[in-house]
Amino acid sequence: MKFRKYQQKTIFKIILGLILAAMLLFVFKFLFSSSEKHVKEIAEEFYSYEQDGEYASSWELFHPSMKQKFTKGHYIQDRAHVFMNHFGVDTFTYTLSKPEKLKSWKMSKEDKAIKDVYKLTVIQTFEGKYGNFDIEQDIFVGKEKDEWTIMWDYNK
Repeated sequence: MKFRKYQQKTIFKIILGLILAAMLLFVFKFLFSSSEKHVKEIAEEFYSYEQDGEYASSWELFHPSMKQKFTKGHYIQDRAHVFMNHFGVDTFTYTLSKPEKLKSWKMSKEDKAIKDVYKLTVIQTFEGKYGNFDIEQDIFVGKEKDEWTIMWDYNK
């Protein structure tokens, strides 16, 4: 009789341990994939604005260091000029890679390292008066004051 009671307690402990381990794994996976989900969403939002020619809105999603590289007005004018005038396109399609978490990353040698950052590759496909072509670029999404922001690589 004692052996059976001992066996039942042992089985109960094993089941309880497995349930707790599964819950911890689920919480860890949720937290990790939640960041990746937000990173992908901000990149999608940025390129959706770019597709629609809403460059003022896409500029707002830049990291503060990016905003120092060009004013909003200059960015709006440049993007519209390059894509519409030079390329002869109205819009583009794009694909994004799966976010890759980096330990740390610097936008340029002069900038400080960012720890909470993800790298994605975007491929923009244009169909214009000069034919069809792709632009492939690595972009980086990092947190600044609890907000995910877009960065480009200026390292040489």
